[in-house]
Amino acid sequence: MRMRNYRSLLFTLIICLIIAPSSLARPLPLTSPDKLRYPALDFKPPQAERVVLENGLIVYILEDHELPLVNIYSITKTGGYFDPEGKEGLAELTGKIMRTGGTKNSSGSAIDETLESLAINISVAAQMESCTVGFSSLKNNLEKGVEIFSQIMMRPVFADDKLQLAKNLKMEELRRISDDAQQFAFREFNRVLYRGNPRGRLASLASVERITRLDLQQFHQRHFIPDNTMMAITGDITKNEALALLKKHFGHWQKKGIKFEIPPPATKLKSAVYYLPKNVPQSVIVTGTFAPAKNHADFFPFTVLDFILGSGGFRSHIFQEIRTNQGLAYSAGSFYRARENYGVFGTYAMTKSATTGKVLSLLRSISEKARQAPFRAAEVALAKKSINNSFIFSFSSPEQIAKQQLMLEFDRLPKNYLEKYQDNIGRVTSEELLKVGRHYLNSGETVTLVMGSDKDFDQALSSFGTVEKLQVNND
Repeated sequence: MRMRNYRSLLFTLIICLIIAPSSLARPLPLTSPDKLRYPALDFKPPQAERVVLENGLIVYILEDHELPLVNIYSITKTGGYFDPEGKEGLAELTGKIMRTGGTKNSSGSAIDETLESLAINISVAAQMESCTVGFSSLKNNLEKGVEIFSQIMMRPVFADDKLQLAKNLKMEELRRISDDAQQFAFREFNRVLYRGNPRGRLASLASVERITRLDLQQFHQRHFIPDNTMMAITGDITKNEALALLKKHFGHWQKKGIKFEIPPPATKLKSAVYYLPKNVPQSVIVTGTFAPAKNHADFFPFTVLDFILGSGGFRSHIFQEIRTNQGLAYSAGSFYRARENYGVFGTYAMTKSATTGKVLSLLRSISEKARQAPFRAAEVALAKKSINNSFIFSFSSPEQIAKQQLMLEFDRLPKNYLEKYQDNIGRVTSEELLKVGRHYLNSGETVTLVMGSDKDFDQALSSFGTVEKLQVNND
């Protein structure tokens, strides 16, 4: 009886669905995401507290007791820019062996074992204009961790065996650098972009081989000083605890009254095409010119310009035209590297050899169009919205928040720079984009590097300007 009732109910439901009005069967209309309206984001990240120790060490402290973790981020104004001529790679090796080469208290192997047993992470990385040290530890192991961290920062011994191992690894990397076509092309692009400047001097087999333990010791003693270094400490630690810990382990770090300066490169470039021979079926094209610094008024409109031209992903002009519309490249876009006192803008594409000339022509024409007519209001609005929406993800953790605020001072930017960032992006107009495009996207001041096999190119590189063939010798 019960089963008969179930069948009767099911039959009734099926009949209702069949004879239901067709309007009920139609799906509800969907609203385009572009038409959605919502209140403006009111984004105000917490402020880290700035403290200066007696020895000149600048520290940013931000408490967060959600997890029993403490993070420290240290940045020193040094890097490959200061490598002596003929010993390029010194800053990079100094950073690596600071971490692996032991300290006056422990060998490198003993430090590795201790850090592993306590789940503490310490990393050191040298870039062109800075060297960073990262530290992360559970609160329970903080005392021992900061002791090791301070010794790595202040008293590395650069053990000979660790130095030789690092040199061997670096030289093997240099021998294999050309195996990665994209990495190889961008490396040589930096060399020609910064020609005549310390930034354009890159490590070679010979320069790495010349580096000695004494070189590392002298480089470290000169640059790693408290008045040339800044730190951010965040996590499950109070201000008083942080200061007590830092004073205990870094308070006797002697200041020298020196602050290193890194001047910008000469901002005038002579247009040239550099050909980097490589017998491969694809070409890598990279163009570059100098652009606004972070502290320049043109930074905000140029950020929007770069997004529209190539760094904005699928909707950017370069991606749309070269890859989506014409299918000429498996990777294409632009990049904008803004520094404290200069910036670099570039475009790039990877394409088959037989379309090299066509793609290079398109890259140039897309940049030229940005100088001739304003962008559509709708795409400018979308670019500004996208940039501002992604901006908040730079502050997803207390560590990122304190680091961002530390970097304001490191880059000598105004204290309210982050607070006004979204407003400054939001105020960018189409007229400003046209103005900065005309000022910075000057084909007469653009360096172009093409890596590939010119015998397979669809167009001679000489049709794009004076060509210089590069002879790369990592020896």
